[in-house]
Amino acid sequence: MSNPDGKQNILVVDDEPQITRVLKTTLSSQGYGIRTASDGEEALHAMSEWPPDLIVTDLRMPNMDGLELCREVRKTSRVPIIVLSVKGEDSIKVQALDAGADDYVTKPFSMTELTARIRAALRRASVPDQPRVPLIELGDFRIDVPGRTVRVKTRDVHLTPKEFDLLVYLARHAGRVLTHRTLLAAVWGPNSVEQPEYLRVFVGQLRKKLEGDAFSKYIVTEPWVGYRFEPGD
Repeated sequence: MSNPDGKQNILVVDDEPQITRVLKTTLSSQGYGIRTASDGEEALHAMSEWPPDLIVTDLRMPNMDGLELCREVRKTSRVPIIVLSVKGEDSIKVQALDAGADDYVTKPFSMTELTARIRAALRRASVPDQPRVPLIELGDFRIDVPGRTVRVKTRDVHLTPKEFDLLVYLARHAGRVLTHRTLLAAVWGPNSVEQPEYLRVFVGQLRKKLEGDAFSKYIVTEPWVGYRFEPGD
């Protein structure tokens, strides 16, 4: 959903007026349509009359916090959500991502980083999901899902069944922060979400096989949170 003039709408949710003021000024100057809200309840009301293309929300707010806002939004919408958190709120960031947030930026943040994350989230949202696509061609990767083969640049990579399943899930959510619980549930099933040692071992094995040279870093660790897959240019 965009404005009639082609602008993309961003809803900024934060109870700190100085932050909403800076974000409104900066993002408006970059061509986005902006509305602000001071908490989750006000944000939901704004969405009912002004559907955004993306939400940027703080986590700690009165009345309805960012975590609850993520849950409520995900009941009816797949709009991208970027959460803002302060340093040390790793457990809350994980909860927000598990509740449906797509990405996070830690305060204090640079506007350059935030706007880059916004552009990436909007690009991903503009591409229809294809969960059963037989061939994933992304950056340096060519993944034949039915054939269960992987090529990185010009190199064939041989993976175990679980390594392959993990790579496919990462590739289908490229650029997004995926929590440990999300990956464990997707690849090993819901009974494995409390066993992160599985994930550490398999990510380590997968990295060794995919990153044939020291300059390629395809699986990025988000400390205490999860992983992000960057497939290359």
